[in-house]
Amino acid sequence: MRDEILLNLDNPRQLEKLYWTNRTTFKTTFNSLYPQLQGNLLAEGWHQRLNYVHEDLFWGTPTERMFVIAASLLAALVAKLPDLLSLDKEFFYQRNIGFIVFPLLITYFAWKNKISGKTGAWLAGFTLIAIVYINALPQGRPADTLILSCIHLPLWLWSLLGFTFGGGRLKNGVNWLGFLRYNGELAVMTALLLIAGGLTTGLTIGLFELIGWHIQQVYFNYVVICGLAAVPIVATFLTQTQPALVNKVSPVIASLFSPVALVMLVIYLSAMIFSGKDPYRDREFLLLFNALLIGVMALIFFSVAETTSEGKSRTQVLILFLLSAVTVVVNGIALSAVLFRISEWGITPNRAAVLGANLLMLSHLLYMSVRLLGALTRKTDLSLVGKSMTLYLPIYSVWSGVVVFLFPLLFGFK
Repeated sequence: MRDEILLNLDNPRQLEKLYWTNRTTFKTTFNSLYPQLQGNLLAEGWHQRLNYVHEDLFWGTPTERMFVIAASLLAALVAKLPDLLSLDKEFFYQRNIGFIVFPLLITYFAWKNKISGKTGAWLAGFTLIAIVYINALPQGRPADTLILSCIHLPLWLWSLLGFTFGGGRLKNGVNWLGFLRYNGELAVMTALLLIAGGLTTGLTIGLFELIGWHIQQVYFNYVVICGLAAVPIVATFLTQTQPALVNKVSPVIASLFSPVALVMLVIYLSAMIFSGKDPYRDREFLLLFNALLIGVMALIFFSVAETTSEGKSRTQVLILFLLSAVTVVVNGIALSAVLFRISEWGITPNRAAVLGANLLMLSHLLYMSVRLLGALTRKTDLSLVGKSMTLYLPIYSVWSGVVVFLFPLLFGFK
């Protein structure tokens, strides 16, 4: 090893290979050679790399920690408002579940990115308008437009969060690709916190059961609900202060699940032919079909964001292209089923919403597929794939706003 290091002092690639062949021996040998290598820039770099001692985990500034604690408590308080104010739980959670966390996350990134007071006022105004509007919608028999507004409102708030995450500046463009990476990392961190919380819950309830105390109801009503409200805030804080915790996990998850999703979709489409299920006449099956489509698109978004951040990988790009192509087929089936139902039974709020969403997703998938094919054949750069993915995100925001704010008016609150 000693002779190999000395022979390749001016060959960084070979030194890297030697290091990964036997890291322990390489470090010991290099440190013994270092006194005679001082002055060599490459040797100086390797010395720092091999002997750098990581500092303790950085848990943000005191102000940031106080903000996260206060925001978590406020989210828990909002989540418990129905109990504190004797409100109808179904009415409150159906319309306001997005407001438990999104305004606090928007405030967090607005503070972190030091957005202007004018932009902050606009964001606060939009959020306030949404709160008043969604709670002012008529409460009577179940209305499709009300349900659609409640479903699309979190998506609209999510787009406001993306705008704030990107710095709140339209002129220079919003970092939508970075926002998608943040969402992937947030999902990973949230899952880890929920697993830890689930284990803690089971252990706590089990221990109290041993002494004859049945605390399930109290624990779920207070600890679990408040904890669930605080999880996205704590997870966001961890992704921003401890990026090393998840930034190596996310690409692995993307790489593992993309081929699994591709195989699953191909098998699913094949099985559907023989199952007798018909999305053209079976409404429930069509809804599940669209839910599957949304899930796969989210995986594609996540995978593309991680692939473009990690660099080119021909195999990954091929898998993503095939996954996008198969998803185009799924989207085409869903879209044709919606058009069939509209031609047979007329337009309704639900059909209009699904039609608009499917048209957007289909055009987006086709555009992304073209870019992925270009990257696969090396005719275009992989970065264009990321741009093609983020290009449509503001359009999704506009469409969700139309469904939330205009559909109830256009369809007479039906």
